[in-house]
Amino acid sequence: MPDKNAYLKAMGIDVWLEREPANIEISNHEQSPLSVESKNDSRPVELNSLEPVPADISAADKTAIPEDKNNITRLDWSELQSMVSTCTACELSEVRQQVIFGEGNRTASLMIIGDMPTEEDDKQGAIFSGEIGALLTAMLKAMGYQRSDVYIANTVKCCTAQKQEPTEEQAERCEPYLLRQISLIQPKLILAFGSFAAHRLLKSKSSMSRLRGQLHYVEGINAPVLVSYHPAYLLQAPNVKRKAWEDLQIAMKELASS
Repeated sequence: MPDKNAYLKAMGIDVWLEREPANIEISNHEQSPLSVESKNDSRPVELNSLEPVPADISAADKTAIPEDKNNITRLDWSELQSMVSTCTACELSEVRQQVIFGEGNRTASLMIIGDMPTEEDDKQGAIFSGEIGALLTAMLKAMGYQRSDVYIANTVKCCTAQKQEPTEEQAERCEPYLLRQISLIQPKLILAFGSFAAHRLLKSKSSMSRLRGQLHYVEGINAPVLVSYHPAYLLQAPNVKRKAWEDLQIAMKELASS
């Protein structure tokens, strides 16, 4: 079995401190393990600060929304994936190359929910790909997990044009799909990465600083939600990585006790 520390070092993550997902003591003074350096020297921008895609949807288009949300709640995995893969509920279906449904362990204790697919995800047909995916993999390894141990999904299943944030309407049309994924998985904990995912799941516009660091219980979601920074943001803002590590420690403690 390969040495995990050697794996992390090969990824350029020298100070990630690995933890088992059980029997964990949390220390406020523990060193942050996040050390992947950003290749982007521009100022960090949280995803919810980007300009939204202008919505120009006709009344006829709106009929494309799945009319019977209760029907979605009865779909199994194959039926749900089939519906999502052919979804035309909003104009993102016209700009995507492919739908990024999600991947991982469908009986996972831990579910990761991000905001939307990147252009790289859209090209590769894989969720959390490239440098962002490498950092996510390292974060999970430090928690004692492989990517195959967890389930990873996005709030919105299609890439937007020009890296813009999805509109509220686009997110609303995708939401029944995500809620069904959560219901099918029955996770013990949801990690919401990024402000867009946090705002959608919690129905809140509070800042990340107010939302993170605590468990949130939301009606209609069968697991507590913990908010943290998106790996894409961490690559732009290395100084925030210590706070992200604190969030992961909360997640490990919750998973160990559940």
